[in-house]
Amino acid sequence: MANRGPSYGLSREVQEKIEQKYDAELESRLVNWIIVQCGEQIEHPPPGRQHFQTWLMDGTLLCKLINSLHPKGNEPIAKISESKMAFKQMEQISQFLKAAEIYGVRTTDIFQTVDLWEGKDMAAVQRTLMALGSLAVTKDDGCYKGDPSWFHR
Repeated sequence: MANRGPSYGLSREVQEKIEQKYDAELESRLVNWIIVQCGEQIEHPPPGRQHFQTWLMDGTLLCKLINSLHPKGNEPIAKISESKMAFKQMEQISQFLKAAEIYGVRTTDIFQTVDLWEGKDMAAVQRTLMALGSLAVTKDDGCYKGDPSWFHR
């Protein structure tokens, strides 16, 4: 995360409005879906925006998620790095975003890398994941795992 001091005035008001859009209940649903969809032994993060951000921040879960929505051998992200280097992690987030757009998520529903990396707008991250989940349920191609009622069609 960036080493920025506290924001004041209008910047603070804008950041507070963005933070109010974050939905803790939605976070829980998205975490459950990601764990079920990826089908691995993934540790459940503690509740809260900060923990959700940390859980997704290196991009590996996001890449595994988008790959799991494609048939075996047809995954959009060939190599998922477990690197702790910041630029590699941001690169993986970008790969996920490109793959999500190709999958069919509208450009207006896709968050910016800094929204997740710096925790600027975690509500935007939630919107992207909701759009991805809804699209996966709608495609009905056998790749979606989980409860279809978690997302609207």
